[in-house]
Amino acid sequence: MNKPIRILIVDDHPVVRDGLVAILSTQLDFAVVGEAGDGREALAQVAALRPDVILLDLEMPRMDGVETLRRLRQSDADAKVLVFTAYDSDERIVTAVQAGAQGYLLKGAPRQELFNAIRIVAEGGSLLQPLVASKLMQRVSREPESLFEPLTPRELEVLQELARGLQNKEIAAKLVISERTVKFHVSAILAKLDAGNRTEAVAIAAQHGLVNL
Repeated sequence: MNKPIRILIVDDHPVVRDGLVAILSTQLDFAVVGEAGDGREALAQVAALRPDVILLDLEMPRMDGVETLRRLRQSDADAKVLVFTAYDSDERIVTAVQAGAQGYLLKGAPRQELFNAIRIVAEGGSLLQPLVASKLMQRVSREPESLFEPLTPRELEVLQELARGLQNKEIAAKLVISERTVKFHVSAILAKLDAGNRTEAVAIAAQHGLVNL
């Protein structure tokens, strides 16, 4: 059996944290390794525990989720971040994605959706709920048109698979290329679209009609 996905829960409400621990503990491939009530605690826990996935709320005292994301990006932490929040405003979503969130899920989502989101993000994929993706697209479409270097046909193929939520290994198998080549293409795509991560790249590409969500 593969090693369980090590999860850090970051939320300022103890009751919410308790509920998440109980729910996530029902999955054999999950291991909740720690909890934090704000961003500062989260950064300390990440350094000490090295979790695979951080389940992060946005509205917290002392240091909010977006600032926590920015600090994590500056550190050498390789944990993936899934924002799990009640806030669905365009500004919140865009800011969180630009700050480095790999996924954005609204509280109230079915537990199976939460489980799937954690697994996708842990594998290096990106995930946006349809409602969140729609709001992100509306926001991006209102921003000034940006010019970027054209993508090659192969990069466009890889980008379309990213939009479908496929991981590097799956993309490699589907396009019959090496996983290392996929990583090379993904890096090129992020650079050309001036995107901070895969999720943002897909949103930008969709706004420009390069992919279909």
